Order: sequence, then structure tokens, then C-alpha cells
Amino acid sequence: MSAAPRPLAALLGGRRSARGLRVVVTGASGTFGRAVCARLNGLGARVVGLDLAPRPDDPVQVVGCDITDDASVEAAVGTAVGVLGGIDVLVNNAGIGGPAPAELPPGSEVRRQLEVNLLGTWRVTAACVGELVASRGRVVMLASRMAVLQLPLAAAYGASKRALVAYADALRLEVGTHVGVTCVYPSAVRSPIHDSTAAAGLSLEGMSTYEPLEGVVDAVLRAALSRRPRRDLATTRKGAVEFFLARHLPGVTDRIVARTLAARVRSGAFGGAEAAAGVVRRHSEEP
Repeated sequence: MSAAPRPLAALLGGRRSARGLRVVVTGASGTFGRAVCARLNGLGARVVGLDLAPRPDDPVQVVGCDITDDASVEAAVGTAVGVLGGIDVLVNNAGIGGPAPAELPPGSEVRRQLEVNLLGTWRVTAACVGELVASRGRVVMLASRMAVLQLPLAAAYGASKRALVAYADALRLEVGTHVGVTCVYPSAVRSPIHDSTAAAGLSLEGMSTYEPLEGVVDAVLRAALSRRPRRDLATTRKGAVEFFLARHLPGVTDRIVARTLAARVRSGAFGGAEAAAGVVRRHSEEP
């Protein structure tokens, strides 16, 4: 069962009010995006979403936008600025996942993940940066635990999110005099982003502990509303420990992931998955 959202007073204690803030959220019609938009809207922010496929029941106005296309991004951001009159907060939430073993050549699935997760975020941010500098605003990047702690059979997702963090670091150095840049690191949350990996027989179920969506939304709000911008934010205490270990003791986290993978292989979790055949074969050949 998901934990209830934190009380409003606890969430906003020591933080600026969301009321009147002009916010743009990418991936606004997806699992994370809808929840973030609804919470910010409920706190009095003025929110416009961007999404490839807006839904009629979206909680805020969502502008159709393909973040892999320069012209689409420029037009959609222009529309959002026209509606809001500027931008105080950009939440880069849009992202996709999918199967991508590191030992196989990078095909269309890999290119798509890099295009959306890294270059799409870069494209939207660049289109918004002038407005953010003018407002001395805030950028929130939805990264991932896999930006620092890679899991097997999903190399494209981890690589795209690690590159996203590198982009955020560069952006912070360039515009940090005027714009705060925060990376948020969710672990696994139940959402359709995992569907394609599961369909390929490469589900990492059992290698991650699912966390509640509400905790991710709370972390995004902390990043957006803190009086001083935070550099990095984990979404759970466990995530904070994993983040610390992955950053400072990567050999330890490598061994933990390797042992967990071996147990998954022995359990037959990847039986019949062609993309995992190499992993299964090598584990069967171990002495």
C-alpha cells in the first residue's frame, strides 16, 4: 500500500510558497507527471504540461510536444510562456525505459532512450533557459537511482540518466548564478515505463524495491520549493544510502548487484529471453 502524502504543513515548512509560481512539467500526462502537476496545481501554482500524447483528463493544461523535435519544443515552450507569462520552475520529468543489454549493439531502442531522456531534456531546458534566468528560477531533473547504481540488461536507461546528471552539472556551472538545478533520484515506482522490459523477458523485478509515487512527488516539490536549491535529492532513506554507497563505495554496490543478478539467473527469471542469453550462459559456466 502506498504511503499517504505528507501533511501540507510538514511539506512546506521552511520552503517558499508554490502559489503563483509558473511551472512547466514535461511528460505531464504520464504517471509521475500527472501526480506532480496535480500536487503543484493544488498548492496554487500555475502549471502547464508538455506531453507527446495529452489526455482529456489531465489535471492541468497540457500542450502537445515531441521533445525529440526542435520545432515542436520551440512551439510548445512558446505556447507555455504565452499562457504563463514566464517560467519560474521547469520540471524535466519526461523519460522512457526499455530493454538494452550492454553486450549487444545499440539499436533503435537505445537511440530512442538517449534521444528522449538526455537530448529531449537538453532541448526543452535550452528553450526555457532564457525565461528561467530572467525569473531566477529552478530546474528539477528527474534522474534515477540508475544514474549512479547501474542495473544489468538496461544499459541505455542507466547511460541516459547518468548523462542527464552530467548535463545538469554543466548547466549548474553555467547558469547557477541565476538558476538552481536539482537532480532527483527515484528508485523503482510501479508505472508503464517497465512494461517493455517485462515484455522482453528482462524484468528486473526482485532487483529493486518499489517505492511509493507520493515520495517521488514530495522530493520534486522539495526541489522546486526549497529556499536554497539542493544539488541532489534521493526520494527515500534507503535511496539516500544507496546513493552514498554508489558514489563513494562503488565496489560494494557492484558486488551487491552482481549477487542479486546471479540469484535471479538461478531462479530462471530470464529463461527464454533471447537478449539475456549471454548472461544466462556465462553464469551457467561459472565454476
